Amino acid sequence: MDASLIHALILGLVEGLTEFLPISSTGHLILAGDLLGFNGEKAKVFNVAIQTGAMLAVLWEYRRRFFSVDRQLYGNLIVAVIPAAVLGLLFGGLIKTHLFSPVPVALAFIVGGLIILWVDRGMRAVRLDNTRAMTWKDALKVGIAQCFALIPGTSRSGATIIGGMLFGLSRSAATEFSFFLAVPTLIAAGAYDLWNSRDLLTAADLDMFGVGFVMSFVSAFVVIRWLVRYVATHDFRPFAWYRIAFGVVVLATAYSGAVEWSVP
Repeated sequence: MDASLIHALILGLVEGLTEFLPISSTGHLILAGDLLGFNGEKAKVFNVAIQTGAMLAVLWEYRRRFFSVDRQLYGNLIVAVIPAAVLGLLFGGLIKTHLFSPVPVALAFIVGGLIILWVDRGMRAVRLDNTRAMTWKDALKVGIAQCFALIPGTSRSGATIIGGMLFGLSRSAATEFSFFLAVPTLIAAGAYDLWNSRDLLTAADLDMFGVGFVMSFVSAFVVIRWLVRYVATHDFRPFAWYRIAFGVVVLATAYSGAVEWSVP
């Protein structure tokens, strides 16, 4: 198999497995791509594009909710996606230039892990135990929390789930809304990046993007079903410790010279 297809297979698997867990899919893709030597401008576009596969897994799993013309859900998603969309348009270029590299990602891993431990350390007052009870104000608060995910390594799902919990959503409601919010967020991000980077892509890239897309869809579908069951009886502390340990390993290998990670 062509090396680019192997890279696409691996990165599609990484994307699907990490997109909806609070461990940062973008951070994992940057680190995996760096180890594979797939870390140029085209790689950045590829990483965003294959998130669409994970998004379609959400649409399929929750197809009854999405296609039942749930106006309240649609309105909440529009409100929630605006803050990150605005900040992404304003600062996306700077973020990609300076933060899309292993060491900043590792630092974000560690900080994010500590925040999860702090938020999930005990019982919090729950105002809403399901997403149908959310108002546009609740959606806006989660949308503001999602802005932190513009920093690679922070985790979009982590920011929205933990933010939702801070604002009174139950763990299961915050997780479900994080799934829903992935749809407009990833569609917008993918379309925007593909359009802006269209000159980098050729017909020869279709196979690579297709493989990554399909693998992302399949692995994300498995994770979504597993995570729904998991949050019913577990907290997120194991993911926090994973983030911290992973971040420490990356920093240790970077500063010891054991791995020659790329720099911005």
